Amino acid sequence: MKAILRRRTFLLAPLFLLGASAVAAGSIETVTLPSGSPLVTFRILFRTGAASDPAGQEGVAALTAAMLAQGGSREMSYDQIVHALFPMATSIHSQVDKEMTVFTGTTHIDNLEKYYGLLRQMLLDPGWRDEDFRRLKADAINYLRVELRGNNDEELGKEALYLQIYRRSHPYGHQNVGTVAALEKMTLDDLKSFYRANYTQANLVIGLAGGFPKDFVEKTQTDFARLPEGSARHLDLSPPAPPRQLRVQLIENNTRATAISLGFPISVTRSSPDWPALFLAQTYFGQHRSSEGLLYQRLRELRGLNYGDYAYIEYFPRGMFRFEPDPNLARHEQIFQIWIRPVEPKNGMFALRAALYELDKLVRDGISKPDFERTQEFLSKFVNLLTQTQSAQLGYALDSRYYALPDFNGHVKAALARLTADDVNRAIRKYLRATDLDIVIVTKDAEGMKKAILSGEPSTISYVSPKPKEVLEEDKVIGAYKLDVASAGIV
Repeated sequence: MKAILRRRTFLLAPLFLLGASAVAAGSIETVTLPSGSPLVTFRILFRTGAASDPAGQEGVAALTAAMLAQGGSREMSYDQIVHALFPMATSIHSQVDKEMTVFTGTTHIDNLEKYYGLLRQMLLDPGWRDEDFRRLKADAINYLRVELRGNNDEELGKEALYLQIYRRSHPYGHQNVGTVAALEKMTLDDLKSFYRANYTQANLVIGLAGGFPKDFVEKTQTDFARLPEGSARHLDLSPPAPPRQLRVQLIENNTRATAISLGFPISVTRSSPDWPALFLAQTYFGQHRSSEGLLYQRLRELRGLNYGDYAYIEYFPRGMFRFEPDPNLARHEQIFQIWIRPVEPKNGMFALRAALYELDKLVRDGISKPDFERTQEFLSKFVNLLTQTQSAQLGYALDSRYYALPDFNGHVKAALARLTADDVNRAIRKYLRATDLDIVIVTKDAEGMKKAILSGEPSTISYVSPKPKEVLEEDKVIGAYKLDVASAGIV
């Protein structure tokens, strides 16, 4: 496949929002979802993240956010802040992705002034204590070395897939937490410099939901006007070149099972006209943590290979802990991804072939009209679950602002109602493929897996209980499914 690369420049500037109330005072954007709820939810979002990490400082965005959320203010230590939040039964969290950093929390209206006073201190007047910096820096390094690499094969495989696709030269080409080498050299001054350059009014969107007073919006805008004005920055993104065959990365780990992730870049984001069709195709093929997905039915239920198998058209971290994705992970570039949860090592090759076989069938045969109608009905209700909490509603409103879309639920439901099975099948054929993609395999015997891939020998699977003849016949076809990979394509 010949790759055609086009450099795209995205202006990280305010986008028009239809649906939620959007107001601005000077250069402070604010999205509000007022209601009669006694709870007030904050989502203080900055349009900056790991993609803005300077070269050699990979992880500075994440560590800066951690210092704000877990490092105290100039007036109060972090322990004092935690002590003050405890009787309010609340907290303040941060989340950093490639293009977004968000600080979230919810409090009862009776505690609004106290809670907001703490949040305001933490974000506008950070403590920058050296002991907090050392603690959080050590936590970040420990996450990369131990928690991700040593204790979570599934998340390691999914994150490694993104790095395999985007490579080091791309703004998305490093883990959000950073790299160990960069973190070890990072200084507190690096964080302060990043804060001054990126925590600006031009990058800020204040999100508020719930029963806040009418004058509270103006109060927050006035307070955050203390930040420098800044200017809208540009993010230059070149679509990564896909491999010409299957490209495999083998990660050897002392693990009892084999975890597999595979995927490729897609040009579809939530702002694209074809996104609803691809959203439906993803749901039919591999709905997250659902037995309704085709991958789940064919690999887990029918063959008992593992705990589950899913597909995604948007970044979905922490999937083993969550049933719905977190909001505020919006990106200008996405990938199509299949997550094969850990299987017994002896079934690793068969599981890989089975996933590619089912993807190949989906691209060739598409989705039937009955399956389309069933999935369409499911999705029209499922979108309500994505925004069932006040915090999620606010998060999706902010994401809709980023993508220049109206209210998420209304937009998706209207788009689904207009879709036909032909629309979905056209999108499947246009954007999906079972060739020229990246595969990451986390396994104990990387050399044995490499030999199995290159040998071309059929894969087999054995069952404890008898299977119908048609399943056994299909197993032979799956086991012989050709893997178009050269020895140079395995690392």
